[in-house]
Amino acid sequence: MRHRKAGKKLNRTGSHRNAMFRNMVTSLFEHGRIQTTDAKAKELRRWADRMVTLAKRGDLHARRQALAVMRDKTVVHKLFEEAADRFGDRVGGYTNVVKIGRRRGDAAPISLVELLAPKEKKEPKKKKTKATKKAAEKATKKAPAKAKPKKVETEDKVVEKAASEKAKEAASESEAEPQKKAKGKKTKITEAPEPAPKEDEDKE
Repeated sequence: MRHRKAGKKLNRTGSHRNAMFRNMVTSLFEHGRIQTTDAKAKELRRWADRMVTLAKRGDLHARRQALAVMRDKTVVHKLFEEAADRFGDRVGGYTNVVKIGRRRGDAAPISLVELLAPKEKKEPKKKKTKATKKAAEKATKKAPAKAKPKKVETEDKVVEKAASEKAKEAASESEAEPQKKAKGKKTKITEAPEPAPKEDEDKE
């Protein structure tokens, strides 16, 4: 019986097994997803979860512990920078295993191991109180009616408008010219001759 014996041997020696999982964990955090057999994928989750837990701690000792497993400094630095934002709201289960099918050649079952995407933060909805409802109703009553959208005139219509305006101006000018001429001429006022005094018809 294998009491208190965690992990699977996978028909490998201890040194071979540790070296293999170190490389796989490094590749997983470098590329975000890798393909491997089902048995290795299930065991790889344990290693990945431990590395994320160290990264969430974020202190110097945790960084050195992670570097003891993953020997690539750039990958460790990237993991420690992104861990708080990406996995901060999770307590465990940072990876996802999806079965793909059988491998060509030896027909071994293959799985895809990938890191979970960060959750989208939803803003909490504010409950409307009676005061806010009344204020909203007042605002809707006081709000002016929406102005009608202005019609956009095309170039042809603009040209036609300009031509009609010019024609109107020309017509008004032609009507105004004879009136101006009539006003310019001075009318001579002829005074009517005074009536001659009547001679007395009956002269005595």
